[in-house]
Amino acid sequence: MKEAKKWSKILRFVAEWKGAACMLFTASVTIYLAISLWYGQRQVPTLALWGLLWISLTGALLQLACFSNFVFKKLRYCWRSLLFVLLFLPVLSLAAWKTGWFPARQPGAWMTFLGLFFLIFLVMSIGFEFYFQMTGKKYNGLIGQYRKAKEVEKKER
Repeated sequence: MKEAKKWSKILRFVAEWKGAACMLFTASVTIYLAISLWYGQRQVPTLALWGLLWISLTGALLQLACFSNFVFKKLRYCWRSLLFVLLFLPVLSLAAWKTGWFPARQPGAWMTFLGLFFLIFLVMSIGFEFYFQMTGKKYNGLIGQYRKAKEVEKKER
């Protein structure tokens, strides 16, 4: 029975990772295509697609490891975020360097890359925080309605 639970957990992790990787790859290719069209590029280099696939696979794996309870059971969200940044930034940097996203020998290009990385991460973090606050308010309201209904039901007896 214990062995079955272990395999069930592993299969659930793989299924979630596969789904997240597919969504990340689709989104990253779509964004890359839009930017390429904006700059008049009519073809997508195969190396760029391989880089986006690498980022999608490792990014999804790191997201599941850092932001789910598969690896870390009790870790505050801020520490999970910091761990994700520390692990994902080198992966993303390596992909950017190897696939030639920008002139890697120019320090200004790296500064722009890092600035955009942290800006996007900040915007996404604020977005998730806003979403979680709204969801929390919704659930608090539903819990309040449930408690009122139980009190009314209790008084009617």
